[in-house]
Amino acid sequence: MKYKVFNYITVFFSLALVTTSCVDNEDLLQVDPNVETAGSFWKTDQDAIEGVNAAYGSLLTDGTYMRSTPLLLDLKGDDTRSNSPWGAMYNVGRFNSNPTDPAIYGWAFETYYQGIYRANQVLTNVPGIAFEDAALKNRILGQAYFLRGLYLFHAVNMFKNVPLPTEIKLYTPQKSEADGWAQVIADFKAAAELLPNTYVGLSGLDAGQKGRATKGAALGYLGKAYLFTKDFANARTTFKQVIDLGVYSLVSNYRDNFTTANENNSESLFEVQFSRDAGGVDLGWGGAPASGWGKTSARAITYAPRAFGWTDVQPTWTLFNEYQQEKTKTGDVDPRLDATIFYNKPGGMQLYGKDFATFYATSPADLNDIFCRKYQNSDGQFADEYDWRSGINERLLRYADILLMYAETLNETGDTPGAYTYIQMVRNRVNLPDLATAKPGMTQAQMREQIGHERFLEFPLEGHRFDDIRRWGWLQDATKLAWLKARDVEFNSYAPGREFFPIPQLEMDNNPGTKQNDSY
Repeated sequence: MKYKVFNYITVFFSLALVTTSCVDNEDLLQVDPNVETAGSFWKTDQDAIEGVNAAYGSLLTDGTYMRSTPLLLDLKGDDTRSNSPWGAMYNVGRFNSNPTDPAIYGWAFETYYQGIYRANQVLTNVPGIAFEDAALKNRILGQAYFLRGLYLFHAVNMFKNVPLPTEIKLYTPQKSEADGWAQVIADFKAAAELLPNTYVGLSGLDAGQKGRATKGAALGYLGKAYLFTKDFANARTTFKQVIDLGVYSLVSNYRDNFTTANENNSESLFEVQFSRDAGGVDLGWGGAPASGWGKTSARAITYAPRAFGWTDVQPTWTLFNEYQQEKTKTGDVDPRLDATIFYNKPGGMQLYGKDFATFYATSPADLNDIFCRKYQNSDGQFADEYDWRSGINERLLRYADILLMYAETLNETGDTPGAYTYIQMVRNRVNLPDLATAKPGMTQAQMREQIGHERFLEFPLEGHRFDDIRRWGWLQDATKLAWLKARDVEFNSYAPGREFFPIPQLEMDNNPGTKQNDSY
């Protein structure tokens, strides 16, 4: 990966002048006292905390969770569809991203490596700082390992063969997917060793601060990395460690995971912190941070229902219909449907202070359509999403995910009966019947299918579905691929290799020896 770092460029030109002039070195290589440099910055505990804060900052811009990363994770699944007029977005779900047009996927790639570079600055410079608080030093290093692991997790998971920079230098060669996962695992292991269970009750500059990476977050992502590489035994052990921490529990109201209500709750292992009240009012599109940048998200306007935002993303009818397959113990529809999808519900449904049926009465196409409700500011406090400034935190990893992934590892390691318990914990929240009674004695293969169904209904529009489809090998299974095509017509344009995004052309041009992914 090529990093364009201004102090390297400054030193390069200074040295060039030295070789062509008789002026003394000390006359040329002077530090501007008004400009902070890497050499003058990394001195104190405060410098270290500000450095790791900058690494968190890369989670907030357009390439990551302000907009692009949710789109890249969601649009390829059979839970979403897009009729966006913007070709770069429309084509994501159709497996047709253009290698010569880096919009969206290229911005994500760039921002992941911005975050990696910032984390590497911390990991390179903080060990040399004499801290007043040694425990704080460990926590800062743990957060840097976690963030580097998280950015690399996304890069490897979405782009396959990528550079793996672990130090600060201009070029880092492209590595294999296996090497990538090995580095991700190493980073999350290091993070888990250094991070606390919680920041409550600590002393130091980060005391009591919500949103910072914890041991549970590092272990959760470590387990995911093992799961994604089919190391089920280590995944099982790691997810059980998260459960045994005794820190996490499911919240009673499923919808509390997708609104500003009850953010950073007991179910959340890690979430990106957005706020309408922090910073300025400008959106952080990327590049060098500006003083006017806010800390808000453009996800809501991008996914919003017709006339309340751009409606670039919508749920599929497959998802809507699958929620109808199993009634609750009281004979009702799965309550996750209403938390996930706006539709013309018998008896009425409110959105942005309007009745769905009344608002869309003059537009039959919209009246008979379905729209995203998750992550929308739609409970009546806002008229629409057109200010582009959502303050809803993005929940990256929930305890429900840990429970269902743990159930999956139990099934894959021969304990299919044990999987029932952890699946039922998730089902109980929405009052679904006892699975052990409804479907007793499932085989391992039957349980795999059941877990696929459970995850489909628990995590739609949360960036998990296509990851599951890819890691389960469904795209290479002719029967499963035909099934996906029947559920979502966007799969008709899938071609082998297109489960990954192309390596951006700028990376191909600037990093010698980089090879493009298959089929691009």
